[in-house]
Amino acid sequence: MTIPSHANVLVIGGGNAGLCAAIAAQEAGAQVVLLEHSDQQERGGNSKHTRNLRVMHNAPTATLDNSYSAQEYLDDLLKVTQGNMDQPLTEFMIEQSATLLPWLQRMGIHFQPSLSGTLSLSHTNAFFLGGGKALINAQYLTAERIGVKIFYHAEVTSIHLEDGAFKSAAVTNRGFKQTITADSVIFASGGFQANKAWMKEIWGCVADNFIIRGTPFNQGTVLKSLLAQDVASVATPEQCHAVAIDARSPKYDGGIVTRIDCISFSIVVNKNGKRFYDEGEDFWPKRYAIWGRLVAQQPEQIAYSIIDSQVTEQFMPPVFPSMQANSIEELAQLIAIEPSVLTATVTQYNNALASDKKTAQYNPKILDQCRTQGLTPEKTNWALPINKPPYYVYPLRPGITFTYLGVKVNNKAQVLMNDGTASKNMYAAGEIMAGNILGQGYCAGTGMTIGAVFGRIAGEAAACQLKK
Repeated sequence: MTIPSHANVLVIGGGNAGLCAAIAAQEAGAQVVLLEHSDQQERGGNSKHTRNLRVMHNAPTATLDNSYSAQEYLDDLLKVTQGNMDQPLTEFMIEQSATLLPWLQRMGIHFQPSLSGTLSLSHTNAFFLGGGKALINAQYLTAERIGVKIFYHAEVTSIHLEDGAFKSAAVTNRGFKQTITADSVIFASGGFQANKAWMKEIWGCVADNFIIRGTPFNQGTVLKSLLAQDVASVATPEQCHAVAIDARSPKYDGGIVTRIDCISFSIVVNKNGKRFYDEGEDFWPKRYAIWGRLVAQQPEQIAYSIIDSQVTEQFMPPVFPSMQANSIEELAQLIAIEPSVLTATVTQYNNALASDKKTAQYNPKILDQCRTQGLTPEKTNWALPINKPPYYVYPLRPGITFTYLGVKVNNKAQVLMNDGTASKNMYAAGEIMAGNILGQGYCAGTGMTIGAVFGRIAGEAAACQLKK
């Protein structure tokens, strides 16, 4: 099937945001063409690696406990972003998230019962039954069933604008170059984290040690083309969703299973055997996205998370098994740290713990204030002594999920120009505009919410524009 020369609505990008946009536009009466850079096997961008999305709800649902108010959601985002966001747009997204679950379920997406345990997500995040891959497959099946024309191996190499409006896109499809025009376009093509040259331009040589958790197809080509043509930008190039992941992970597409979730219950040291941050600062879903940046700031961008046998059942195990030893000295040798230095670090940490009475208050389900005293940095929650062998260690590298530099949008998902005007026929959804909500930091599941909310809005708005 040949890519047509014209579309009512052109969607660039085939992840969750692009699919939500395509389905919404097609259902609203438009004829939609969706271009996906990858092949069919690797389709879905980063969305195929996800597990959940974060939604507000004022009462328990079939898959979420209790309630999660708009104010709670906003407070969580304000905390992790330190207010670096478009707050009115964020509040709008939160309100819109309340209707997502039934809308997604109409696509054949199923959700599993609420998740209990140390992740503390039972009332905030709805988990996809079968994970992100099942989500993407259901969305593609729905899109195909309702008539969206989907093209794989379709790499958009440049965008042509005139007077703040979309005119055409240059596409390479299976080696053949062509141009496609459209009445409206929805950009859902992600960030630039897989573009090694661009990442090194921002980060320098440390970027060589970054691992890309998701798709290698997020090169940022569309984003760069738009920003060069007077489209307004949001966030800064160095801001990104950066997680501490297993250093043994593949360079691309390792996905969520490479994330190390035991950091809250561990001590983390750099290659010199020294701690460098409070591991117990807050619940893991609110703080895990700071750890990639923290590790990136350490010598050679490597760190190690160390636990003992007391906490091995309190976190989701990653895909790679831990390294283990019967003494701290043996553990140090496994990770090439001077044994006397690591032993001194662990001893200093253990000696800084509060009394046995305080330690007995350890509770992984709450901010238990089970902490150290007189240590730099302190560990402020979940501080247990590391003294029960065997001992375990996971090596850490910065794992980049997506970059936050993107295009500015309004609450109709319209792309904004540098003079503040809204484009008449350009919309954006997903990671390419996530910086409007996430100027820094991250709350688990928010990326998928951004994609679904603004994808749906963009699709409906683009179809509505055709009718006008």
